[in-house]
Amino acid sequence: MRFSRLFPAACLVFQALMPTSQAQETAAPPSGTELQEVIIEGKAESLLGSAPSASKGQTNAKELMERPFSRRGELLESVPGLIVTQHSGDGKANQYFLRGTNLDHGTDFMIYVDGMPVNFRTHAHGQGYADLNFIIPELVGELEYWKGNYYAQHGDLSSTGAARFKLVDSLPHGILSTTWGEYEYTRTLIADSIQAGSGVLTAALEHQFYNGPWDLNADARRWNGLLRWHWHDSTDRVNVTFMGYHGEWTSTDQVPQRALDDGTIGRFGFIDPTNGGNSQRYSLSLDWERTDGRTTTRASVYGGFYDLDLYSNFTYFLDSIARGDTLGDQFEQRDNRWFVGAQVARDWRFDALGQEQRLTLGFAMHHDFITGIGLYNTTGRQRWNVVRQDDIYQATYGLYSELEFRPVSWFRVIPGLRGDVFHFNVRNGSMQENNGNLTKGIVSPKLAMIFGPWADTEFYVNAGLGFHSNDTRGTTITIDPDTGGPADRVDPLARTYGAEFGIRNESISRMVNTLSFWWLRSDSELLYIGDAGNTEPGPGSERFGIELASYWRPTDWAMADLEATWSWANLRTVNPPSAAIPGNVPYTLNAGFTLGREEGPFGSLRARYFGPRPLSEDHADIRARESLQVNARIGYRKKNWEVALECLNLLNRADNDIEYFYESQLPGEAAPVEDRHVHPIEPRMLRVSVTWRF
Repeated sequence: MRFSRLFPAACLVFQALMPTSQAQETAAPPSGTELQEVIIEGKAESLLGSAPSASKGQTNAKELMERPFSRRGELLESVPGLIVTQHSGDGKANQYFLRGTNLDHGTDFMIYVDGMPVNFRTHAHGQGYADLNFIIPELVGELEYWKGNYYAQHGDLSSTGAARFKLVDSLPHGILSTTWGEYEYTRTLIADSIQAGSGVLTAALEHQFYNGPWDLNADARRWNGLLRWHWHDSTDRVNVTFMGYHGEWTSTDQVPQRALDDGTIGRFGFIDPTNGGNSQRYSLSLDWERTDGRTTTRASVYGGFYDLDLYSNFTYFLDSIARGDTLGDQFEQRDNRWFVGAQVARDWRFDALGQEQRLTLGFAMHHDFITGIGLYNTTGRQRWNVVRQDDIYQATYGLYSELEFRPVSWFRVIPGLRGDVFHFNVRNGSMQENNGNLTKGIVSPKLAMIFGPWADTEFYVNAGLGFHSNDTRGTTITIDPDTGGPADRVDPLARTYGAEFGIRNESISRMVNTLSFWWLRSDSELLYIGDAGNTEPGPGSERFGIELASYWRPTDWAMADLEATWSWANLRTVNPPSAAIPGNVPYTLNAGFTLGREEGPFGSLRARYFGPRPLSEDHADIRARESLQVNARIGYRKKNWEVALECLNLLNRADNDIEYFYESQLPGEAAPVEDRHVHPIEPRMLRVSVTWRF
């Protein structure tokens, strides 16, 4: 790809964003060999003989980009049963739901980009916080996912499952894309791949601005950038990747239902006009893979910097009135960290008993160096009290092994064993009594048994032990920084237990059907605390459910899919017995179809439904409303250009993106009020995209 074509295109599009822009000419890159083609399979492709469970799957770039979505986090809705919502501004991590679990912003579902984890432990806003805003969707080559805690390669924060975004090695052509939409939405992307020495360099730059339908302008803007150098030969593949993201926004957080009912504010109104924040993430990673005969080695090394200032106000004036002032209840959560880590794994394939066997050994480590992680009382984003501030060092080490043993052609058994060690260190705290050190380890066995295939059908039995870690600050605490009274320490590693029985059937040509029955038990549930704006350890829980997925690709230019889930969940409490778990989504439905050839007209239509769910463990009759969202996309493409029209919330439903139930207090109210607090889905809106491929 000639580099000289990249800069003139950038000038045309970013002219409105930059004061000046000058085109530059660069000599043509040296010619090189064509990149080896890598086939990335989609949902309707066969996994018979390779999948370890019925709920294991993948989707490719084409399927992802054909899905109309309003937020890039919604790419994860390609995982059957996973729901992605938002209760605050666009710069904040999404809210995730899967397998009857309110995952908050990522707890118990581990996300990777290549070999780099996205989730952050001991995060200022919540354990396992996973912000996907740094991903550029057009550069994702594949999304691979696992559900359950039965896989030795996944450790902490993966009890409900894990997903891995695999970025493209290179682009087959340059991309210049711009999108305009209602409510002042604009997005511009330019990306290209060029020959760079013996490899290929991919560069991408994205800018997005959005005010939204809110009475308070969101003024949400972001910059995303990527540089990725790829090289390969007959045995090795290497990727060196830099990713950068900066975002800032003003947010309309959830509001009390009573303020909507009495007309104090409108559906898209606000209580505190200064909520919002800014965030940035920069990372550098190296991914290497070598195939030497029947041995494959994979290694990843990464490091980065992350920063977040988040201002929220969920109770409005509840604490303020109790204090006797008018400062309000806004608080700031501050996170500033450097992180480094590495993963390495080796597969040995060998013959025994007339069948191919596989042995895998792997190791992973991750270090967080967190400076001044804090919680502050603020008014209008100005601090006036330090609730808690600490410096934290946290280290994790994981070692695992897995044997895929096939004694006969119709039976595979995959035992696995994983051991993890955590080191927690809190120092330089605003309350010295809460400083401390702790080291804790945990061992998690795994097992999968696969029978078949017979008549293009496989049967799976999976079981495993997993865990999730808790916030480092909770492992050393002795004094409650809010009340000054004594505080109980949390178990640093909470055990989970899981099992699944599943079926995968591919007897109908070009159709894949899966059915899973699953069970998940936890020794300690992480519950969302509305008036604190974060999660806290709670009692144990138990869940089970059913998942059905069907993918049909009758031709190369058409695909239809249907994913339905049902789950039951309860807290293992004594009083009240078997209390409902707030946020448990009992059933979901995700369905759609896509039509379109490489050239000519194309279109897709998708519907996502999730049912009513409990909002309080104490009030079983208080439930969130159901939600149905239908999105559509139509367009026309030729070899070098594409025009598309998206309609989000096609039915213009006035559902809620999220609902909570807790106490809050508005000015003029004599006492706190238990109420629903809601964040609406955005109204029907149109967006037009024009893409030039060069």
